[in-house]
Amino acid sequence: MCVTLVVCLLVTGGVIVLVNRVTSAFNEWSASGASGVESPRGSIQTPPHDELTGPPERAEVTPADEEPERAGADERSAPALPRPSAEWLDRVAESTGIPRRALEGYAGAQLVLAEELPGCQLSWPTLAGIGYVESHHGTFAGGEIGPDGATTVDVIGIPLDGTNRTRAIPDTDGGRYDGDTEWDRAIGPMQFIPETWAIWGASVSGDDPDPHNIDDAALAAGRYLCADGRDLTSALDWESAILTYNRSSAYVTDVLAYAHAYADAA
Repeated sequence: MCVTLVVCLLVTGGVIVLVNRVTSAFNEWSASGASGVESPRGSIQTPPHDELTGPPERAEVTPADEEPERAGADERSAPALPRPSAEWLDRVAESTGIPRRALEGYAGAQLVLAEELPGCQLSWPTLAGIGYVESHHGTFAGGEIGPDGATTVDVIGIPLDGTNRTRAIPDTDGGRYDGDTEWDRAIGPMQFIPETWAIWGASVSGDDPDPHNIDDAALAAGRYLCADGRDLTSALDWESAILTYNRSSAYVTDVLAYAHAYADAA
């Protein structure tokens, strides 16, 4: 269950727009080499959907040996959060096809939440499944995730104006994140609604949370999925969590298939 019905509706009302558009494309997707069309970055052959009965087993992340130092940091700065090791990132990015900087965001969120909410047992393949379905790991708009974690081209959904099977959500952020001062739009590599981001937005760097940054967006998504004391190794809790992100059975199936594929490839 969502923390509040309002949050559930906000997420469902906004994210479903881009997901419906993207999912229909995935239904036509085939493995690389099967056609003349290049597969999206981070795509991977998924197991048959009818063979998936629960979330993948929890995937491990090798943390870096030492916490990174912050340039100009002082005693008032937020402590550095745990990050995955370079060797782990190189190996898993190669085996899964996930862009390395996107994988760093997903795996970093797992390490943070392992300390913050250990009972949730969130692991990075779930975030990677969502990230692929939502935005092809931040590349859906034609850009990529840069070295600083921010997308080089903002991923912004269509106006949530009540058309195209959307629920009308008038602007809540003054266009700060989505550039639209009339209607809200889903934003960033994890496709948050601005008003939902205002509730769940998280910052890895200690600066203002940025929905266009994969580190912040993945951590916020992880906290959202873990809400209400969920244990994401439980099939029921996992499905409940994904449904709060998008209340669509097709969406749950897509995310589950990609999560399993990434976990298996790693």
